Amino acid sequence: MVSFRFRIPCSLTPLFWRYPIFFFWVKWLLLAALIGLLVGSASAFFLVALEWATNWREAHKWIIALLPIAGFLIGSLYHYAGKDVESGNNLLLDTIHRPSGVIPLKMAPFVLIGTITTHLFGGSAGREGTALQLGGSIADQFTYVLTLRPRDRRLILIAGIAAGFGSVFGTPLAGAIFGLEVFLLGRLQYAGLFPAFAASFFADLTTRAWGVGHTHYHIPFVPPLSISHVVWAMVAGIVFGLGSVVFSSLTHGISRFFKKQVAYPPFRPVLGGALVALAVLAMGTTKYIGLGIPTIVDSFSIQLPPYDFALKILFTAVTLGAAFKGGEVTPLFFIGATMGNALSLVIPLPMGLLAGMGFVAVFAGAANTPLACTFMAMELFGAECGPYAGIACIMAYFFSGHRGIYSSQVIGQSKHLIWSRHQGQRLAELPHHRSKKKPTKAVSHEDASH
Repeated sequence: MVSFRFRIPCSLTPLFWRYPIFFFWVKWLLLAALIGLLVGSASAFFLVALEWATNWREAHKWIIALLPIAGFLIGSLYHYAGKDVESGNNLLLDTIHRPSGVIPLKMAPFVLIGTITTHLFGGSAGREGTALQLGGSIADQFTYVLTLRPRDRRLILIAGIAAGFGSVFGTPLAGAIFGLEVFLLGRLQYAGLFPAFAASFFADLTTRAWGVGHTHYHIPFVPPLSISHVVWAMVAGIVFGLGSVVFSSLTHGISRFFKKQVAYPPFRPVLGGALVALAVLAMGTTKYIGLGIPTIVDSFSIQLPPYDFALKILFTAVTLGAAFKGGEVTPLFFIGATMGNALSLVIPLPMGLLAGMGFVAVFAGAANTPLACTFMAMELFGAECGPYAGIACIMAYFFSGHRGIYSSQVIGQSKHLIWSRHQGQRLAELPHHRSKKKPTKAVSHEDASH
């Protein structure tokens, strides 16, 4: 691969020295457009392949019995050829905080193959993890090609993550904010504002230009704000936050269990796949595997069994905890929407509104991204639901504590003063420090990033 530096023509040097913001804008507009084109195209291919895998599985349900074999193939692929990219999204976050070697480009095809295989054979997983890894690994290749400095590299990774998220869900505004919000809990990286927004919007436009659409959701009725409605929205947000804690804790716990009990990594998804396949056979339904989009859509208008969210938590926690590939976000949409649907039995807010609030709030609590999730609600459901979604996301964020699905998130600003000693630490480090009961010194944003 050829490496080169971008040099400003001598005739333009005085202009760029006098107006450096102009150079920053031009440079990142060009880079964002290129990232958006590549990542948006990759997302389009991924979404088409994922739809094919889902439809084929539903038409040939016997293939679910082969999920343990698929798990062995995925596990072997990563064990023998992909150990350096196995940590997935956490590798992206670690690289943003402590830039080192360029993320191998093989992360993109590996996660694409792993995710499609997971869905084809009946695992319960999502698509966000794949989109982020596609975006991050593709964008980081420019680090080597353009010999970017560490600060620029951090921005290009943020842009890649934003492009992947925005294009795979059709929410470019939420994608941009997600890229700025996800890696540092409690703080935003404003230096990446323009690269993230530009890359996310270019990627979304590219995916749509390929003719790839996204699922449409509709909240039939949003009542006007009142004190009682705000209070009930806060109550619902607390429940959604606790739901996110259950999901992330169970997923991490199952992952630790498999690692402790099964020494040979390729056998972990074999065991997990067998459990999921047997559960599908015993229940006689594929409702709780795959993305679960039909159930999510139904949750806005049809009263569903109140235990749907609990079963989806179990199926997804086993699938991902056993090291199948995919993502957590779409399952979190399912969990949140069906949890909101169940809450409509006891909370006097419209079913569709509660489903929409849960859709984004459980994700906000699990990913610690309340702003991105609030904007996502407005992009998907309309601006009218914004206040309710914002309340639910904020409450879920605070009541989820310092827990989440991304163990490499660094705490830039603690959610409460009683947890201020956690600042500067990764989420993965917190159980160790709590068990040791050793106070830790808070570090600055710069220290955490370097």
